[in-house]
Amino acid sequence: MQLPLLDTTAPTVALTHLDDLWFQVAGTTCNLTCRHCFISCSPHNHNFGFLDLATVQRYLDESVSLGVKEYYFTGGEPFLNRDMVAILELTLRYGPATVLTNGTVFRNEWLERLRAAEAASTYGLEFRVSMDGFTPAENDAVRGDGTFERILQGVRLLLDHDFLPILTVTKTRDDQDESDLFDGFVRLLKDCGYARPRIKILPTLRIGAEADRQRGYGETDRVTPEMMAAYDVHLLVCSHSRMVTDRGVYVCPILIEAPDARLGTTLAESLRPFAIKHQACYTCYQYGALCSNASSRERDA
Repeated sequence: MQLPLLDTTAPTVALTHLDDLWFQVAGTTCNLTCRHCFISCSPHNHNFGFLDLATVQRYLDESVSLGVKEYYFTGGEPFLNRDMVAILELTLRYGPATVLTNGTVFRNEWLERLRAAEAASTYGLEFRVSMDGFTPAENDAVRGDGTFERILQGVRLLLDHDFLPILTVTKTRDDQDESDLFDGFVRLLKDCGYARPRIKILPTLRIGAEADRQRGYGETDRVTPEMMAAYDVHLLVCSHSRMVTDRGVYVCPILIEAPDARLGTTLAESLRPFAIKHQACYTCYQYGALCSNASSRERDA
């Protein structure tokens, strides 16, 4: 699906430095069908495919000379990829790794291996677990029946293996108060034995399944050259990140369904500037550091 473009002159963002390298390691395949997913991942969406260990290693090797500082893994659900544990073990030889997961398919043996890999590495391994309501009714309405308890079980498994996951929470209703969301999740996680929960509140990206669930972007939801005049460009993901998929390298984790967002087959080819003409760029402009861990919207309780 091609994302909507606006017929207007768009500002161009240069890559200041390739700090973050993303891997769409599970393609668009997920064991859940979340009603707000911005790339409409599901068990039946194979639009993008898995990345194998050899492919990931090739890009990791290329990333060294470019000075990449952190590595991120997403999907789909990354742990549906049979190479996922080995991929993370390998990545921890290159730098810090973060995996974005729904937390519902963990196995004890996987987490034991990853605990050992992090202990043997000079770098850290982060887990970001997605959950969108601190009650079953709120969460399951978006992520599917029974997912509330399954996600919490995944969080407990991470805690059992001495990981401290970041819970990522999308604001799925316009009337939700961010402070109320944060406080509700703090109470929930502390009841699960997480003494000092880490929580990241995310805005809604109004593309993919979310455009059908609630609404898409409005005609004026766009970034103009005037808006960039006094703006810190380093807040935009495209100024410091690129995304590896089985189709090549894209500008960011959000725009993989936009043909113009594909910048080449190698990291070197992807280092060129990008015109932020997509409506989803407006959300990134509004919130900044939308995808990375370095966000002011992440808080520890």
